[in-house]
Amino acid sequence: MKRTNGKVDHITASVIHGALENIAVEMGYKLMRMSYSSIIRESEDFGAALVDSEGRGLAESAQSTPLQSGPIPGYVRGALRALADRDETVNPGDVIMHNDAYAGASHGPDVAFIVPVFHEDELIAFATTTAHHLDIGALTPGSCGIVDAIDAYAEGLQFKAIKVYDAGKKVAPVWHLLRDNIRVSNLVVGDMEAQIAAARFGAEQLANLIERYGQPTFDAACAAVMDYSERLMRQAIAALPDGSYRATTYIDGYLDDPEPARRELPIMVTITIAGDQMTVDLTGTAAQVSDRPINMPLEGTVDIAIWLTVRSVLLDTAIHGHIPVNDGLVRPIHIVVPERCLANPEFPAPTIARFCPGNQLADTVMKALAQVAPTRVSAGVGNLRVIAFSGLQNSEHWVHMEIFEGSYGGRYGKDGMDAVDTLYANTRNNPIEDIESHLPLRVRRYELRENAYGAGEWRGGLGSIREFEYLSDGAAAVEGEGHKFPPWGFDGGKDGQVAGLQLVRIDGSRQDLPSKVPHTALKAGDRFICVGPAGGGYGDPFKRNPELVLDDVVDGVISPESAMRDFGVVISKDLVLDQSATAVLRDSRAS
Repeated sequence: MKRTNGKVDHITASVIHGALENIAVEMGYKLMRMSYSSIIRESEDFGAALVDSEGRGLAESAQSTPLQSGPIPGYVRGALRALADRDETVNPGDVIMHNDAYAGASHGPDVAFIVPVFHEDELIAFATTTAHHLDIGALTPGSCGIVDAIDAYAEGLQFKAIKVYDAGKKVAPVWHLLRDNIRVSNLVVGDMEAQIAAARFGAEQLANLIERYGQPTFDAACAAVMDYSERLMRQAIAALPDGSYRATTYIDGYLDDPEPARRELPIMVTITIAGDQMTVDLTGTAAQVSDRPINMPLEGTVDIAIWLTVRSVLLDTAIHGHIPVNDGLVRPIHIVVPERCLANPEFPAPTIARFCPGNQLADTVMKALAQVAPTRVSAGVGNLRVIAFSGLQNSEHWVHMEIFEGSYGGRYGKDGMDAVDTLYANTRNNPIEDIESHLPLRVRRYELRENAYGAGEWRGGLGSIREFEYLSDGAAAVEGEGHKFPPWGFDGGKDGQVAGLQLVRIDGSRQDLPSKVPHTALKAGDRFICVGPAGGGYGDPFKRNPELVLDDVVDGVISPESAMRDFGVVISKDLVLDQSATAVLRDSRAS
């Protein structure tokens, strides 16, 4: 799509934009319904978006994870650069596969399939789907939990703008290579074919839309909506006081590693507001870990973590209503990241385990914004964990990705959300019935943690406990965060609670594990007990509504003793709130 100075009325622009959004959403639903694996079908770890010929985002599927849909413009730009470097052209009927973490992709397992849209022989746009695949041919089974890859080559197959359909003709050798080098290839290739079908549907619908309105009107409408989104973001930034706002948080890294450069790593953010522009500077963030895969691609992970957090805080849809998500939103935000740091690594530094560090980066941006927009942020969030369960049955691999939810910090006027994926993740948990009907796993326990929270006027969200038992011999690898550093409390709120992970062997022995565990063999009867983190509290806990404290006690997630100690609320053994004793206790602390 070309930049245009053409005019279009607001109603037509809105109608065309609404059609673009509907196409992207329907692409997403079609992908989800056609997919074979639970990571897409149930967890919704996929993306769908429409992008113009210059790589500018037009619309994305709102129901999927931002970490999948958000990077799609970068995927397209990276693929176009790779094709240009090889003097290859984009033709009608092409389908391009791309997962280069150093050219727009979020990380290697998130593979994009890009379908061009032509109108009267001119390339106008792209319809693209992304999805997290169960295996991509890395050193151990799975596509998350691979925490010991020493470089990008150990992380699996790299697709740098590879045509899997060339002018409509299937490129058979590529598909042979995929099936021969990927575990659970029937599931993975099936999911890839579903992606292509969904992207082709989007391309067809987009071509029909352009035909209906004509290219000049379509171009003008897209330009108008992007300019509108840009104005909204500039106005939101301009409403903040000028100045610089800094925050630092830490990730575990490899807590059991003797090398200091691999553990307890800082993420530093400085946000500078100058008029209607914002600069986000990550100077001071830890150096890249050249032989461990917790580095974050600048384009595809770091930029998405920043853009999503800023957009969510400054343009909350609960306040502003529907916000068109497109290239215009990111124009006023400038990102500065030193080279060879954790957030801007140099190839071939591995990046496959970038999920949790990126979530922590988003949390650090939130912490910096708390200084300038305190009523619009949450306190510190509880980070996530992914376990790659795997095994062999009749000489065939089975692989399962389980995303363990974290929790939100308390917010102004609201408690943090319990046991949910946070910030840029937005994936769903897997139903127990789906897990047990497809895999040699049993979920023995799934419940909220008790007496583990960030106390505040609005308490942090509760973490969950899930216990998995192996029904046959297998293995697992774990990618997680938050075992060392609790989520931060805000405005008098207390810090949240750290996560935990325990391996219980069939012989009864127990082992506390760090947040990252390389591929480990397990026996039938071995169990993982996964304890999720609790979000930070917001505001003075002794100002919390006593009725809310009583509700938590009645629900069994807080004991009467904890209610008295942390909130100054007195509740009798028969679960009755003692208003007068509560007032006396709180007054005594205040005095």
